[in-house]
Amino acid sequence: LVDALVSVYVAEGKKVAVLCVDPSSPFHDGALLGDRIRMGRWYNEPLVYIRSLSSRGSLGGLNPTAREITDFLRYCGFDGVIIETVGVGQSEVEVARLADLTILVLVPESGDEVQFMKAGLMEAADLYVVNKSDRPGAELFTVQLKNQVHEQDLVFNTVASTGEGVDLLKERISKYFYKS
Repeated sequence: LVDALVSVYVAEGKKVAVLCVDPSSPFHDGALLGDRIRMGRWYNEPLVYIRSLSSRGSLGGLNPTAREITDFLRYCGFDGVIIETVGVGQSEVEVARLADLTILVLVPESGDEVQFMKAGLMEAADLYVVNKSDRPGAELFTVQLKNQVHEQDLVFNTVASTGEGVDLLKERISKYFYKS
């Protein structure tokens, strides 16, 4: 989904930085840092900067230096900085303290309404995305999510591999920053 968003921003001539945080190994604190491989098409694109980091065992889903790196990237004149965290969990919500807008990305297999209620990250998100919404069960999952959120216009369906719904999500992100 991040790759698809980058594509939309680049098509508009926007300069975007992506900070990808991968989970660290509990044995050696290293990480695969596969985001640069998955988003390899941006390697020579002057409008895109991608930096992969390991979480280094930090709780909260971020690298210990994420705040400083994000501040530096903002200072460098990027139109936007996307921070991708290690993933979902009840304690990985540190990004909400760092980011101006927090987007929770789920897939149809993420769970039922009871799991939503337990997860602290539901409260930390500003927008909710059901990615891979072409999978079985996506419609029901989206309805359950909208019922949980109580604001239908905060929930989006995307299929990042085809680009479906990504433009609409990008528009909503822009509206968040340019409220009238």
